[in-house]
Parts: sequence; structure tokens; C-alpha cells
Amino acid sequence: MPGLNRTIGRLMVGAGLLLASTLAQAETFPSKPVHILVPYAAGGAVDVLARTMGAALAKTWGQQPVIENRPGAGGIVASQALTQAQPDGYTLILVASGHPLNQFIYPSVPYDTFKDFTAITEVASSPLAIVVPKESPYKDLGELLAAAKKEPEKLSYGMSGNGTSAHLAGALLNHMAGVKIVAIPYKGGAPALTAVIAGEIPLSINPLAEAIGQLDGGAVKALAVTSAQRSKALPDVPTVAESGVAGYDVSVWWGFLGPARMPPEIVARLETDLKAALADPTVAATLAKIGATPVGSSSKDFDAYMHAEATKWEPVLKAANIRAE
Repeated sequence: MPGLNRTIGRLMVGAGLLLASTLAQAETFPSKPVHILVPYAAGGAVDVLARTMGAALAKTWGQQPVIENRPGAGGIVASQALTQAQPDGYTLILVASGHPLNQFIYPSVPYDTFKDFTAITEVASSPLAIVVPKESPYKDLGELLAAAKKEPEKLSYGMSGNGTSAHLAGALLNHMAGVKIVAIPYKGGAPALTAVIAGEIPLSINPLAEAIGQLDGGAVKALAVTSAQRSKALPDVPTVAESGVAGYDVSVWWGFLGPARMPPEIVARLETDLKAALADPTVAATLAKIGATPVGSSSKDFDAYMHAEATKWEPVLKAANIRAE
């Protein structure tokens, strides 16, 4: 028994030393540059947000994070790179709303969508807008949906590619409203808007960041926003739910993840620092400019939200047969 007691004592001392070491690391974090992976090309909304957040974090950390653009396969390339990094908080990724859905869109992904990552915080979300030409015969979304029900597949909507947030928003609208509006893929949101302005298609669905300039200029008009609540950027535009599709709610969102098995103390430190960065005036102004709302959720809530998103979208993706091109 004395030998067993000594063994237990050593284990307890070892555990205590490990805990003390982890706490010390969290207090001094970061002691070197943090790398933030961006799954998309430079200049896009995710890249701009990562760099803006990075500048705010530099004020807290005393050193500038390194932003690494690793585009490819809808974010899978960068996500796989993250799973191969050490779980010490020095490699993070800023993902968009497609991250938990790639498992349903692509034939296979080289990681487990949830087990191989640590959720840190959702930083912001933004609605999409359903836009039509300024001379459109449809005064509101209700009229458009009535026309779509009367003549299935006659109407079409422009969107920025297969599996994008705009495509998913249209698929969910078809699913919940019981209509068949045909998706027309473009090389981006801007070309889809151009087609609407030219009268080539009757409507498009765009993230607010893409559409806000054309809406402000009067080139197009918004029939609805896709979020559950009205957007502060377009307070007079009703939601899809207000327009007759109860329960409809789609947003583009962005959040930070780390590799699996990160120490809870490091996760807590990152969560705190990222929430503080959202209060930075430059970050707040950038979010407002693209019609986005800061979130700053807890790690637990962000993880639960991503699981809920996967549950919500899986049947929609299967019903619409949305697959990677």
C-alpha cells in the first residue's frame, strides 16, 4: 500500500504540474506569431475579415498574426492543413458557413467535420438578399412565390456557384415554399447581379456584402433578406419569414476553429481575445459596411450551432441533389 500511495502521489503531482504549465502558457499566449488560415483567395469577404480581425488582435497580442490564404475545394484544402497543425493555439482557421456542409457536398473530405476541430467562436453573420431588377413586376416576395407556384421552373435565380450560400438559400426557399425556381450558376455574385440588372434573369440571391452597393445605387431592389431578423443595413426590407415562409432563416456566417484537442485554457484565452477584437472600431466599421452583425459566441455555443447547421441542411442538400462540380 505505501508503494501504491507513492505512485498515486506522483501522478497527482504530475497532473498538478501539467495544469500549472498549461495555465502559464495561456497567460503568456501568444509568445510567437499566430497563423490564421483563410480558405479563400485574397480580397474576398473572409480574407478581408481575417486581416481586419488580425490587425485588432495585434493590439492585444503585441504582434501581428500571419494570414495565410489557402484556397481550394470549398475550404477543404485549408481545413485539412489545420488538422495537421499542433493543437497549441498558434494555428487557427477562419471558416465560413459552408464548413459543416462540405461533408454532404463533396464525395469525401479528408477529416471528420467535428471531431478533428475545436470550435472557438462565431465572429459574425450576415443575411443574403433576394434582389430583382428595379423595374421588376414583382412588388414583394409573396407575389414572386405565387408566380413560381403557378408556373413551376419558369422563374430562375442567379447565384455564385454550386454549393455556395446563395445556392443553398435558393434551395431552402424552394424546399420550404414548395416552389421550383431554377438555379443558374455564375462565376460570382457580381456577374449574377449584372444579369439581373440587364434583365437576363428575373432575380438573384446574393450575400449582402455583394449586393449592398447596387441596392444603395438603385440598380436593383431587394424583395427580402434571408435572416430571421431584418438587417440594420436594410431596415425597410422584410425577411423571407415575414413574406410568408415561416421559419426560414439563412445567413452567411464566419467563425474561428483550431485543431482538435486544444487545451481548454488556450481556447478560453482565444475566445476572450477574439470577442474583444470584435469591439475594435475598425472591425465594427468593416462589419457594418458589409451588413454583418458581430456575434462573439462561446466555444460551446459555436460547436452546437455548427452541428445544428449540418442537421438543418443535410436533407435540403440531398433533396436538391447539390454536389460539388
